[in-house]
Amino acid sequence: MAERIAMLGAGSWGMATANLLAENGHEVTLWEFDRTEYQKLVEDRSIPEKLKNFVLPESIRITHDLNTALDDVTLIVLAVPSQVLRAVVSKIDNLPLDVGIVHLSKGIEISSLKRMSEVISEELHTATIDIAALSGPSHAEEVIRRMPTAVVAAGASESFVQRVQSVFSNSYFRVYDSPDLIGVELGGALKNIVAIAAGIADGLKMGDNTRGAILTRGLAEITRLGTAMGAQPDTFAGLSGIGDLITTCTSGHSRNRHVGLSIGRGATLEEVLAGMVMVAEGVQTARSGFELACRHDVEMPITTQVYKVLFEDKPAQQAVSELMSRKLKSEIWQ
Repeated sequence: MAERIAMLGAGSWGMATANLLAENGHEVTLWEFDRTEYQKLVEDRSIPEKLKNFVLPESIRITHDLNTALDDVTLIVLAVPSQVLRAVVSKIDNLPLDVGIVHLSKGIEISSLKRMSEVISEELHTATIDIAALSGPSHAEEVIRRMPTAVVAAGASESFVQRVQSVFSNSYFRVYDSPDLIGVELGGALKNIVAIAAGIADGLKMGDNTRGAILTRGLAEITRLGTAMGAQPDTFAGLSGIGDLITTCTSGHSRNRHVGLSIGRGATLEEVLAGMVMVAEGVQTARSGFELACRHDVEMPITTQVYKVLFEDKPAQQAVSELMSRKLKSEIWQ
């Protein structure tokens, strides 16, 4: 059954997902908050700086007005950066109870240390709206080329998650379902910190052994924090955990790996961010992830060192040396 969908956010992933949903036969309205970017989309139906070699199909309606985007919709998809998600959701008024929300944001709010579904529920002032997170290894650049992609949808309502699964799935985009909303959200957010670490190591020319160690031990600390916050440990062995981690830490499409790579080569964080059009969620998630580790008394050495490199001007080589000189431990039960 076709849905009337408001896609809020016209970044690379927002455009790619809007295209996916339109291809699936749904009626899609794409909302862009920035007037200049909106005008580009209206005139060219493309923003090459965000997504190269892609033109939005004519079937997708584009608007700058949020009320227009939300008019008579059956599903809202949020594709905005995590640190502005609250501001966007706060503008949504009088939402019918049968309208569900899917968010694609992979981050943790800095000010509150809340997951995105918690932010959405808090701003809508209701616990009755169905909310799901869609996460996993899914670069927009490959989805628009219809490369086989698998992700996971998670939420508290099994029927709503299965509805999301049906809405998004097609011959090249496969959606699994999960009840573990906490784990899926944390896996999608925290792996970006590890991707920055992997990029730093690559920038320092440390090789495959180092990258393998960062991915493995990064997954271990993500799992430690996730389970401390109520997630199921098996979730981190899935698409939103190790699947997204591998892709983000090794891909040339990864904005978070790009940040680390540039820093490993000697650039400052300010220089890197000044040269980027799209948001690298892992930069701010390094703050919130570090603070969550402190709050829950969970040891996260890679996250800690990334935080110190990004925000305390710690030399990257020194961070690596300190990781390697930590007290020796057992892998299995430590």
